[in-house]
Amino acid sequence: MSNARAARPTRRGILAAGGALGLGAVLAACGDDDASSSGSQSSASTSGKSGPWTFKDDRGTAVKLDKIPANIVAFTGVGAALYDYGIQVKGVFGPTKTTTGKADVQAGDMDIAKVEILGNVWDEFNVEKYAALAPDVLISTMFDDAGTLWYVPEASKDKIAKLAPSVGISVYDRQLTAPLQRMWELAESLGADMTAAAVTAAKKKFEDAAARLRAAAKAKPDIKVMAGSASAELFYVSGTNLSIDLEYFKALGVNFVEPPESAKKQGGGWYESLSWENVDKYPADIIMMDDRSSTIQPSAITEATWKKLPAVKAGQVIARSPEPILSYDKCVPLLENLAEALEKAKKVS
Repeated sequence: MSNARAARPTRRGILAAGGALGLGAVLAACGDDDASSSGSQSSASTSGKSGPWTFKDDRGTAVKLDKIPANIVAFTGVGAALYDYGIQVKGVFGPTKTTTGKADVQAGDMDIAKVEILGNVWDEFNVEKYAALAPDVLISTMFDDAGTLWYVPEASKDKIAKLAPSVGISVYDRQLTAPLQRMWELAESLGADMTAAAVTAAKKKFEDAAARLRAAAKAKPDIKVMAGSASAELFYVSGTNLSIDLEYFKALGVNFVEPPESAKKQGGGWYESLSWENVDKYPADIIMMDDRSSTIQPSAITEATWKKLPAVKAGQVIARSPEPILSYDKCVPLLENLAEALEKAKKVS
């Protein structure tokens, strides 16, 4: 499950999606049982565009079709972002449904009963079901600079590629605002009405939330924030480079714990792995914990060393979304939650 070049993040590292954890093997086997969807409906509507369609993706590939794609298959998080802009995909792959049948956190507000789930875990993609959908285009994100489409299995990628052209949106080594803008452009090209009240209001809320976070970070420059993730054996501390959310938060002035590059080598440059005995290696006042259903959530962590951390004892632990749903609506809470945590935080480290 490794990438072709050692200089790039390993598959295990890519799965960290920002350096939070290395759960390649775990994701392939785990059940998802922590997240739920609000079930709300998108209020955006398509603009009724027609005619030839062209979109140049972040690989530099221009996809050209005779008409705007109707049968869209996408990574779950991409489908969720497009849904917020009024675009309904036909099929998805990636974490979509938990073991209890609820929508995974990465499915956002999509009605998962209305999409064909081609794969729900790592390395799972039903090519036969994909072909039956008669796909016009496949869309996914990319966590490396090699154009690797997220959650498209290496073993079947060639078969998948023959069935429809693909679009890749990069979420690698850039700030959150860049892929947000690219998803906006993609949705607009697909016929979304980007002047819809819900869409414009969400963008304004995002801008306001960014200003709030900048002000909060400026007011609390000494508050140290650590981005972490938990597995049964290890605790993972993310660095801010490579990850779209942390790079953006850092640019807004948030003071993050930064593992040295030497410590992140095993995690492909994304993260440092710590034993639970060493979970107190880095002093932190706020801990942001990976909210994906493949990880252990804070309420379920039983390690005594975790419970003794000053930030944990002070109740200064918040959720982090290492794979943000790339709509302004879904990214607003990411900014607001961190801003509120900073505003309320006490220096405990």
